[in-house]
Amino acid sequence: MIDDFANPLPRRNSVGVSVGNVMVGGGAPIVVQSMTNTDTADADSTVAQVAALARAGSEVVRITVDRAEAAAQVPRIKERLERIGVNVPLVGDFHYIGHKLLNDYPDCAAALDKYRINPGNVGFKAKRDTQFSQIIDIALKHDKPVRIGVNWGSLDQELLTKLMDENAESEAPVSASAVMREAIIQSGLLSAERAEALGMGRDKIILSAKVSQVQDLIAVYADLARRCDYALHLGLTEAGMGTKGIVSSAASMGILLQQGIGDTIRVSLTPEPGGDRTREVQVAQELLQVMGFRAFVPIVAACPGCGRTTSTVFQELAGDIQDHIRASMPSWREQYPGVENLNVAVMGCIVNGPGESKHADIGISLPGTGETPSAPVFVDGEKVTTLRGEGIADEFKQMVLEYIEKRYGSDPKSNSDAA
Repeated sequence: MIDDFANPLPRRNSVGVSVGNVMVGGGAPIVVQSMTNTDTADADSTVAQVAALARAGSEVVRITVDRAEAAAQVPRIKERLERIGVNVPLVGDFHYIGHKLLNDYPDCAAALDKYRINPGNVGFKAKRDTQFSQIIDIALKHDKPVRIGVNWGSLDQELLTKLMDENAESEAPVSASAVMREAIIQSGLLSAERAEALGMGRDKIILSAKVSQVQDLIAVYADLARRCDYALHLGLTEAGMGTKGIVSSAASMGILLQQGIGDTIRVSLTPEPGGDRTREVQVAQELLQVMGFRAFVPIVAACPGCGRTTSTVFQELAGDIQDHIRASMPSWREQYPGVENLNVAVMGCIVNGPGESKHADIGISLPGTGETPSAPVFVDGEKVTTLRGEGIADEFKQMVLEYIEKRYGSDPKSNSDAA
């Protein structure tokens, strides 16, 4: 009976969409994506950041295309990325004048792998349908998919006003928040229906409906998922900085993913000034990995520490191994297929240390306060040695590297023996 609650609900059925060489929806693994914060007109910085995001594990990268200078650089950016072996799909983020930029710069339209359209600012009043249609026509011409991305900060005010008026006249009016959520959903669905009427297949349409409050996001996507089978992009917009952004994104998207909702995700973190943009990729990967959807990097389990662990050795060792693993993953993915499934344990005392270490592929139980200055090491559940002295940390790190080589290296016999 308990097993019924130990797994997420089955993935929602959605129509698969090819974005470059990446499949979104249709039962494909949940895709991690991110977005640059460089000026796209600055090709050097944009190429560098796209490459960094891709190497960190972003499987799709979105770039801003906001003016002529940016549109002109897109083909050059794509070409330079391909030249250095970075073949990540590029998505163009268009607002206000996307129809004009795509029309005036056909090489940009051809180079991008997907167009993001915001129905709240694709055009206003009489121009809305015309300009939206122009973008869809260009997407059809170049055989590109689109993401129709609704955002509550730029919601179609005509639609919202219409729904507010209807609600005011209703015999059973609902809250203003409920009306806003309905407007977000309708904006996306009506735009998708319009795209289909213009000839775009469902296998070319991805929807997103982003808000910045956790409960609103859960409610919007749960309702949207029931009302369509388009592939869905999840993301909490304006999630914020640091732990607030991480917790808010994980809480909202974690619940939706557990319900089987979501085909691609982005964690929209506000970086510190000069901060590393790849942080949002790492958080998205870790969210999917800890929930059991995908494996991206080896897991390093470490105890939180307590009064029995006054030494900082286990903390430093866990951090060193985790940092080394993440830094090494771009090359390890090719060199050691399957290494992302590795589990390493670095424990700080005798209470849970031996047990946790046995459960890992390779683990060490370091001595706590007052314990014998020795550290048993377990490999595949069996104790293989006990380390002592000043070089425990370095010796264990070397054992981890040797284990990876033996189990995941290129020698087929080694892989089969360790499997």
